[in-house]
Amino acid sequence: MARIDKIFEADNSNPEIQAVKEAIKKTKDKRMYQRYMVILYHLKGYINVDISKMVDLCQHTIGTYVNKYKENGLPGLALGHSPGAPRRLSDEQEAKLVEVITTKTPDEVGYPNKKNWTVNIIKHWVLDNFGVEYSYTGMVDVIHRLKLSYTRPTYTLAKADPQKQEEFKQEFELLKKSS
Repeated sequence: MARIDKIFEADNSNPEIQAVKEAIKKTKDKRMYQRYMVILYHLKGYINVDISKMVDLCQHTIGTYVNKYKENGLPGLALGHSPGAPRRLSDEQEAKLVEVITTKTPDEVGYPNKKNWTVNIIKHWVLDNFGVEYSYTGMVDVIHRLKLSYTRPTYTLAKADPQKQEEFKQEFELLKKSS
């Protein structure tokens, strides 16, 4: 902490340094704090190589932050939206996937003896039809992004009403005898 205290001492006459110090005090975001510290070091005269060692970032990143600050001031350091990785399936492929899952059973599209869609069956269908391989969790993410939900089929016989089961058995026996 002694290093930070030393940085906050003196230089009260420079309005840019004062503005950065105020921003540092107000921010609760760790990444913004780090960006502000880079600018503070820069304004105090440190070179990018030294700043990169002090804040544990590469020199290129330091240069990027300094250039953004020079172009737009403190607002130029604001965090942007991270778009994430590009999608592996096109919009048409995703639409086809939704159509197949919602209108057909796995055995209708070539997976015999399978009546319910599971993540693994969907993974195989996507691989077979589009040549795109997903991990289990990757496919779960795709399913959620497409606003599909899934549940595992469960047996509910333990919850069934014993009286109704007995009535069904008697009716079934009568039907077998009458046929």
